[in-house]
Amino acid sequence: MHTSPPATVEGVAHENPALLHHFATEEQQKNAANLGMWVFLATEIMFFGGMFFAYLVYRYWYFGDFGAGSQSMNVTLGGTNTAVLICSSLTVALAVRAAQLGKQKMIVVCLILTMLLGLVFLGIKGVEYHDKFVEHHVPGPSFYFPGHVPGHVNIPINQQHAQIFFSLYFIMTGLHALHMIIGVGLFAFITLHAMRGRYHPNYYTPVETAGLYWHFVDIIWIYLFPLLYLIDRSQ
Repeated sequence: MHTSPPATVEGVAHENPALLHHFATEEQQKNAANLGMWVFLATEIMFFGGMFFAYLVYRYWYFGDFGAGSQSMNVTLGGTNTAVLICSSLTVALAVRAAQLGKQKMIVVCLILTMLLGLVFLGIKGVEYHDKFVEHHVPGPSFYFPGHVPGHVNIPINQQHAQIFFSLYFIMTGLHALHMIIGVGLFAFITLHAMRGRYHPNYYTPVETAGLYWHFVDIIWIYLFPLLYLIDRSQ
């Protein structure tokens, strides 16, 4: 009985079931996946870059009001979230290394730790959002931000300018949180496959590309934290 030969590209047999038919080698497939992720991250840099630019322009125009808004941020919670994300980047790197070494259980453990740290970050951010809602710092009809411009006790806070600050705060941190949720979902999917032994030293591309995405999201927060929380802490 005649059987069909394995799928080939230019005469090269595909022995790895994870290798898609339109790639000749595992290395070619990995390079294509990494290139795709880097192109996607480039578009994300432009996306967040526009918001960073808007923040810097408005901060230049309304320096005092933005300073007052920044000083109302909870540095303890923001700093805790920064530490949490740094630890999550470490667990992602360990997951990639475990995949390279073929340590199946370690891959799963590191990915689960990454997801847990991501959920901790989102939980803390939820506490911050709740506090801002209680304090009436959410832009809208009920918005009110009392006080004076730092260093100028005779100049009250301009409510419109303060609303711009908090609008940018919620937009930037909200979109960042959305990217975190997507990342947790990606790792949940990858973890299910890792439990089935799908990843090994010859194939761990999904773990690596998802790790690149996660590191990018962490870097975005590294910029958001000082801009929104720390930049006006000293006179």
